[in-house]
Amino acid sequence: MATPIRRIEKDFLLKLLYDEEIPVMYLKNRNEYILFLEKPTKDQMYFKSDQLIPGLRPKKKLDLLFDYRGKVISFSVEVVSFRDDHIVTDVPEMLYKNLDRSYSRVSIPDDLRVQFSFLGDRYSLTFPKISEFEPLDDIGEMMQRLDPKNLTGLIAQMAAWIKGFASGYRLVIFKDVKPEATEERLLAETGKTLFIPSTRLSLPQMDPYPRKRLILEETFRRYLESTGTPLSYIDDAIARFLKSKFDSGIFSDIWVPILFQEYVIGYIHVWISKPDKAPFNYELIDALYQFAKVLAFSLKENGYFEAGRLKNEAFQGKVVDVSVSGLLFAYPHSPLSVILLPESELSVRLITPNRTINTNAEIVRRYKDSTMGYFGCRFLDMVPEDTRFFFEFIYGKPFTNFDASFITGQV
Repeated sequence: MATPIRRIEKDFLLKLLYDEEIPVMYLKNRNEYILFLEKPTKDQMYFKSDQLIPGLRPKKKLDLLFDYRGKVISFSVEVVSFRDDHIVTDVPEMLYKNLDRSYSRVSIPDDLRVQFSFLGDRYSLTFPKISEFEPLDDIGEMMQRLDPKNLTGLIAQMAAWIKGFASGYRLVIFKDVKPEATEERLLAETGKTLFIPSTRLSLPQMDPYPRKRLILEETFRRYLESTGTPLSYIDDAIARFLKSKFDSGIFSDIWVPILFQEYVIGYIHVWISKPDKAPFNYELIDALYQFAKVLAFSLKENGYFEAGRLKNEAFQGKVVDVSVSGLLFAYPHSPLSVILLPESELSVRLITPNRTINTNAEIVRRYKDSTMGYFGCRFLDMVPEDTRFFFEFIYGKPFTNFDASFITGQV
């Protein structure tokens, strides 16, 4: 993780670079270049390098870093001009204080090839799609008590359990039906739970879950705006939405989406229509959320999504830069790039002339331009021997304890 440095502190650190002659490191093609500021920083920065840096040109971006009192500071500058070992750059907009123990990014070596494939199965389905990936990886305890192959029995168990605290329930799969009701469209667009503890009050204002799970009042407002509701009528529209539920006899209401990977395949709707029952709470949301995951897993185990399974072939993206902790790659806009989502896991082969490293990686961020998607990946399980080899391969020097604490940055 990298934290932006405040402007006052930034100006102070740039002054120290000159006053204390702090070395600045630049890594390229397994070579380490040490730069020193020749003049105080004003509108431009004047560096002198310990050796000639090949490939310099105006507007080239340089990713630099230095160590100050045990903390690694990184920043990016653009080359304005250069002559021999003297380099003039612009002044960085931001400096970043790196707090993690990952490693500096460098351009990919010419003799490194990288192959990717999805870890696990991926699908192309016709269900509503959201921009997040939902892994089915935390249902182990529940699966000890349930048989995923017995879908009918699973639904019967869920129905019997729900009767203990709710007046009624519905299970809907978006197979032959499309989202039409306001609640259904909200779930299909957000992939989050609509929780109304009391229809006599308001929608939730806060989401207590670390990984946000609820449709808040603000979410509902944005949805109404997207449907063309004038801003001046939004408060009234929300009030009428809640009142219509109350008038129909519903006192407490929950709509939990059933998620499978990046798809909303349906939902579980439970409600209370008798005032003698306690209103729903967050513990119930947790339980319904787990049931929804088990249902998705059971549908998968029973072959419900089999027709949409994608052939898991290796693919090659254009690696932009790489570090010992991860890499950034680009891939053209295509059906494949659409399913490369944050939290997706990939199997990665790093092929060098002397060793092939097999590891897994998680997509931690993505962004795009007009033609390409860009995906930042973090390696998950590279073994120590491969880490040491890969470090020395991409940085061109032995791995030391000093390097482990100094060369730090973001994936």
